[in-house]
Amino acid sequence: MKNLTTGNRFQTRLEKIWDWMAKEGIALIMFEDTEGRRDRTVRWLSGHPGDALLFLSVDKKSLLVPWDINLAKAFASADVMIPFSDFDRLPRKAVRGAVKLFKIPSGSRIEIPPETPYPVFLRFVSELTDFDILCREWSAVLRARNLRAIKDAEEIKIYRKAADITNRLIDLLEKKARTGKIKTEVDAALLIDVEARKNGCEGTGFETLAAGPDRSFGIHSFPPWTAAPFAGTGLSILDFGLRLNGYTTDVTLTFAREPDDHQEKMLNLVERAYKLALSMAHNGTATKKIAVAVDEFFAKSKKYMPHALGHGVGLEEHEFPAVRSRGDNEWVLEPGMIFTLEPGLYDPLRGGCRLENDILMTESGPEVLTNARIIRL
Repeated sequence: MKNLTTGNRFQTRLEKIWDWMAKEGIALIMFEDTEGRRDRTVRWLSGHPGDALLFLSVDKKSLLVPWDINLAKAFASADVMIPFSDFDRLPRKAVRGAVKLFKIPSGSRIEIPPETPYPVFLRFVSELTDFDILCREWSAVLRARNLRAIKDAEEIKIYRKAADITNRLIDLLEKKARTGKIKTEVDAALLIDVEARKNGCEGTGFETLAAGPDRSFGIHSFPPWTAAPFAGTGLSILDFGLRLNGYTTDVTLTFAREPDDHQEKMLNLVERAYKLALSMAHNGTATKKIAVAVDEFFAKSKKYMPHALGHGVGLEEHEFPAVRSRGDNEWVLEPGMIFTLEPGLYDPLRGGCRLENDILMTESGPEVLTNARIIRL
């Protein structure tokens, strides 16, 4: 069996997982990226952009089991690819196939994803009685998600390009808002979708949130966007991301037109909170410390931010590291991390404002990749 992963762009990532498997005494692991149980680690390790199972054996072999074999052959890299239909589209049958393919010895430890429902786990146990089936929180899935928090050179290159496209779109949005060509939430959301594809992106990284003055009071507007007016008198929020080669940016703009005194105070506080957070973002700094400082800053003005200060971005719009004040947050900034800072304030009567940018932590400190801002019209 020829090892197609040797020397390819996924090799370093795979080696880290294989080393972890050897230390944990695990013979076979399964990653699952399917409807209802998404895990973009499959794409991170193989390049496959669709539904699939990915199996790794401790002897450094890989098996990709895609729903669409033609798509896999066009985009993915693995030692072996077998259509999911060959296993009746049942993960437990695919595990048996991987055991046979890789000649996994009886009594070996096999790990399945921690998101596996308990009744499904019981089926694995009952049908694979010769093996020790592991389904646990501290798993290969968590190990991979922790590793994904630090981007490699190729990922950073993609992000710089994605950020450049995002920044050009931000400028276009401001121009069209100033000239009255964006009148509704629909106008803003559809412009983003069209420009993403015109510029070579896969699309938006998540559903765009476009909330005009009457709907910006929510952290995430519902519905995400409507035919309601946008960028009129008051505060409008636009939260979007562009997905390039699997990786998404995540930015939030606030458009302010003729804000009243209370709204102006909100805008000023959010801008100052953002600058405070950015000034504290250094290598070795606990993200919890930054988030607590922002919470305390708002508290001095009797304001409360009802969400985390930020989060990592990558193949998913919300990844590690966490940037929040919650007690269990132990993340520390390191070179290679790409994360957001997004302070925001919301008022049920006057609307809300949020400012969010994507930041790369380099050896010399933070580099702001995107140019989101509060736009005063």
